[in-house]
Amino acid sequence: MRSRVRALVISLVAALAVLPAGAASAISTPTLQAKLTREMGHAGGFSGAFVRDLDSQQTLFASKPDAPRAPASVEKLYTTASALMRFGPDATLSTSVAGRGFLDPDGVWRGDLYLRGGGDPTLGRDDLQRLAGAVGEAGILRVDGSVLGDESRFDTLRGSFDTGGAYDRDIGGVLGALTLNRGFSKDGKPAAAAALQFAKALRADGIRVEGRSGAGSAPAEARELASVASPPMRDLIRLTNVPSDNFLAETLVKNLGASFGGAGTTAAGVGVVKAQLQAFGVTPRVFDGSGLSRADRTTPRQVVHLLEAMHGQEVAGAFEGSLAVAGRTGTIRKRMRGTAAQDRCRAKTGTLIGVSALAGLCESAGGDTIAFAMLMNRVSVARAHGVQDRVATAIARYDGAATVR
Repeated sequence: MRSRVRALVISLVAALAVLPAGAASAISTPTLQAKLTREMGHAGGFSGAFVRDLDSQQTLFASKPDAPRAPASVEKLYTTASALMRFGPDATLSTSVAGRGFLDPDGVWRGDLYLRGGGDPTLGRDDLQRLAGAVGEAGILRVDGSVLGDESRFDTLRGSFDTGGAYDRDIGGVLGALTLNRGFSKDGKPAAAAALQFAKALRADGIRVEGRSGAGSAPAEARELASVASPPMRDLIRLTNVPSDNFLAETLVKNLGASFGGAGTTAAGVGVVKAQLQAFGVTPRVFDGSGLSRADRTTPRQVVHLLEAMHGQEVAGAFEGSLAVAGRTGTIRKRMRGTAAQDRCRAKTGTLIGVSALAGLCESAGGDTIAFAMLMNRVSVARAHGVQDRVATAIARYDGAATVR
């Protein structure tokens, strides 16, 4: 008898193990709405939320969904979606070496070399070494001129909208079109610093450089000698969203401006973002790429509308794959662990002093994709996190076919 009971228990455990996460405690539509109403009541009067089932196209919950709030880093959803739509998932940003002069029969480059920045925010020393190797393969043994860093793709404003373009430590880097290791340098001149390091890479590769390094724009007649590509855009937006990287977000905005807005400036890039969002019927107030500015304003409904629009695009996999996974990665790696939301919800966080936001997508217990956005202003961030995590967990437990409980 005891062995039969034990076998029954083992079979029940095995059966439960194959159920989807949260299936054993699925909640109905009325229960979900009651839970979310209660939780948002704890968020304060300057908070709003919007939840929509993208499969049934039903709005599941709304609380002040059209009140504009500061989104903090949820703003990065607008930046990365625009970058993905405009550039495409496989596009790269190229850093190149161009030369004005000629190569003589002895392998001497008679003229200057230009390290031309293409707005790659991930540019590192390994990239410079690859470029130096390519220059050597082109037959250059010595450069009798200088190595100059060309950052003309962007303007030379190093910081954020809030600092008027002056250096902003919250960005986590020094903005520019040619930024080695995020543009940090002793003299605050990223292009000149990158050129100096490239000259060192050339010398380490056995190529003598006679002239001094510095900054300078390549003339129109300079011809490309070598280039190195950034990671593809699908990876750049993931590197932006998962850890919520302000430097990458602000660099992507300037790249949008340079490629599609007529100038490598934050203002031009923001113009491209607004145009792309307007094509989706989303019209937030946008001033930067990262969400650092408190002047940015959007609504929960607008954020969910963007998520819904992107869900229907060919690049949906790349965009949604760029979001952090609850309980696993990025800014929510330590949140919602052991709940129904773990592994089932992907989201973008947003945090400033007194501002907390969470927006993303959950796979519900019923198998639907649920888009949600919670924007909370004038709140305790720690308290807001608790509300957001409980809301996301309830969404992951949702099954429209479940009985009321």
